[in-house]
Amino acid sequence: QAQLVESGGGLVQPGGSLRLSCAASGITFSIYTMNWYRQAPGKQQELVASITRSDTTFYADSVKGRFTISREAAKNTVYLQMNSLKPEDTAVYYCNAKIWTSQSGHWGQGTQVTVSS
Repeated sequence: QAQLVESGGGLVQPGGSLRLSCAASGITFSIYTMNWYRQAPGKQQELVASITRSDTTFYADSVKGRFTISREAAKNTVYLQMNSLKPEDTAVYYCNAKIWTSQSGHWGQGTQVTVSS
């Protein structure tokens, strides 16, 4: 069975950094596009970053230049390095894996990121 497990969230001050990890199991990791979404209370869910099977990346304008998505195939793990964090980045971050955009895909449980002074 497919399972995605996020880790690495926490409380950081503005300007700080965090690295989120998403460990995948039960899927053929190499054929999936991996995505990070986030959702803050009262706000729309936002696609933050994606990385395809060919390592093509996508970033939301709001995080471009600050966040980096990467994957380590040997560990079936995708990462989101978050630098220069802002209070507006506060949200629950969810890992998602899908083959086609029409699919809902597989979802992790989410990890809380709070940026506050």
